[in-house]
Amino acid sequence: MAAPRSFSAAEVRDRCARGECLVRCRRRLYDLSGFVRLHPGGERLLRSRAGTDVSAALDGPPHRHSANARRWLEQYYVGELRDEQSCPKVEKPLDAAAPRLDPRCKPVDVGTDLVDWRKPLLWQVGYLGEKYDEWVHQPVDRPIRLFHSDFFEALSKTAWYVVFLVWTPVVLYLSWVSYTTLAQGNTRLFSSFTTEYSIPVHKYYFPFIFLLGMFLWSLLEYLIHRFVFHMKPPASNYYLITLHFLLHGQHHKSPFDSSRLVFPPVPASLVIAFFYNVLQLLLPEVLGLSLFVGGLCGYVVYDMMHYYLHYGSPKEGTYLYGLKAYHVKHHFEHQKSGFGITTRFWDHPFRTLIPEETFEKED
Repeated sequence: MAAPRSFSAAEVRDRCARGECLVRCRRRLYDLSGFVRLHPGGERLLRSRAGTDVSAALDGPPHRHSANARRWLEQYYVGELRDEQSCPKVEKPLDAAAPRLDPRCKPVDVGTDLVDWRKPLLWQVGYLGEKYDEWVHQPVDRPIRLFHSDFFEALSKTAWYVVFLVWTPVVLYLSWVSYTTLAQGNTRLFSSFTTEYSIPVHKYYFPFIFLLGMFLWSLLEYLIHRFVFHMKPPASNYYLITLHFLLHGQHHKSPFDSSRLVFPPVPASLVIAFFYNVLQLLLPEVLGLSLFVGGLCGYVVYDMMHYYLHYGSPKEGTYLYGLKAYHVKHHFEHQKSGFGITTRFWDHPFRTLIPEETFEKED
């Protein structure tokens, strides 16, 4: 095993002064320069710790970190601090000295993972069996390839702005169609049951129907996230494990893979078409369309916000700042709770709210 590179305290201070973000856990040094903007506690907080020992911060309070977060840190390991005044001299090589490290700072070698990262993962994960659930909830910072085929691989990922560019014109057009159709004055509720007591639906109702569609989407978002995306597939079922990884497991394994944070338009169009047809069967045509377009707008907002919660840097103290911390807790510590993306509202009645005590602020 190659000896780790050693850094003097002066060298660490110099690199931090140049804008890099190096932190240490005991004697182990980590370069978080590429991750600093994504840190859920804020870039300012992480940069304030540059060059310092984060051992106490890892332990918390006031800034608790989960086992997954400590495991995540090991991906950025760059070497050892050799400042003898700060750390006792270690004469043994790294592998022999490992037991002396803080047990929460043990390295995780993704090169010896349960899967072969050089090959597409989708066809491998089903063989993990009972190990799958634990493996998929131990996040790593590396891109994922799902398919052998370049064509299907391209369809399985997309840039965030593609979702906005594809679906926003659809929302605007269908909103115009819904409003102008309602303005004709021919739409009535319950007309198939009774013409005498049917209720006319005026064009002025469209904004309320639209907002109702957004509200219903937020509930559907919660239910899908909790009961479909976070189902625990049977360890003996290769196909259900594979399906779970395709739908959501990949996102929990690599939460900062920027090309897999939003739903690609081609597979999304199949799901969207399904919900459109369901509403057309249940409601009068224009009412179903009005409700649908509100739900579609809610989906676009959801996908944009989900991307921002992973890659944005909201201002401390804002609603989005709290929501980002909440979502990161879901990824790294509370995978069986905290299912809301755009709001925590549905986590309250369904009793899946992440406990407030886990969000203690920095002093």
